[in-house]
Amino acid sequence: MTEPGRLAVRKTYKLYIGGAFPRSESGRSYAVTSSKGDFLANAAKASRKDARDAVVAARKAFPGWSGATAYNRGQILYRIAEMLEGRRAQFAAEVADADGVSVKRAGELVDAAVDRLVWYAGWSDKIGAVRGAANPVAGPYFNLSTPEPTGVVAVVAPPMGPLLGLVSVVAPVIVTGNTCVVVCSERAPLPAITLAEVLATSDLPGGVVNLLTGRAAELAPWLASHMDVNAIDLTGCDEELAVACEKDAAGNLKRVLRPPAGKIDWLADPGVDRMTAFLETKTVWHPIGV
Repeated sequence: MTEPGRLAVRKTYKLYIGGAFPRSESGRSYAVTSSKGDFLANAAKASRKDARDAVVAARKAFPGWSGATAYNRGQILYRIAEMLEGRRAQFAAEVADADGVSVKRAGELVDAAVDRLVWYAGWSDKIGAVRGAANPVAGPYFNLSTPEPTGVVAVVAPPMGPLLGLVSVVAPVIVTGNTCVVVCSERAPLPAITLAEVLATSDLPGGVVNLLTGRAAELAPWLASHMDVNAIDLTGCDEELAVACEKDAAGNLKRVLRPPAGKIDWLADPGVDRMTAFLETKTVWHPIGV
């Protein structure tokens, strides 16, 4: 709380691209309000150029991140969870403003986001055993199938659950070795930018996660049609936007994860589907005894 007679330092909310915090190249911004309609801040409105820059950053980071050991990726996700919990009060206040819930309930949602990161961190060196296999073949060969990351994944984050929902769609993408460009909740982007500050000061390499604030209807189609994006998660799209993005994604045969038919319970057990959605399987034959 600001002391009486002192002006508070107003925070400038920016984008998060390549480990840095640039303003939108267009110079645009939009007003963010609370669930009660009170003004909270101005957030950057990302442009198509910002989206392209984010894809370049994600592609640049992909070789190093996908080449890291699964154990190392899990440790980094655990570090993010540690730092998020260290700023619990700030996140709880932002979630309370965004969702119109009590600070106590917002704190529970922040705790759930921390737990979700820890849960996915634990899967980092185990998902290969779940999806990989030693296949029986008729001949003197080993036939081994191994999951590998798809590449750069575009993610349209859910409009509701600005922290827990965001963590629940980003963590499974990066824990398996992908990098991502995320269109954050247009309605409530402030927890996402605060999360970006956590990512920037954790051990996560710049460019692995890139966060864009602005209009999903403006950014998602460009990411869907981008030829250097390998997959797209449309969880945060309405039906009309999802259909349009699917058509755009067909141009380079992207993997597409469609939005679910009903309302998502982000507190439920997430399962492994979001991790396996962005994995490809490599199968290798090797002669026995060589």
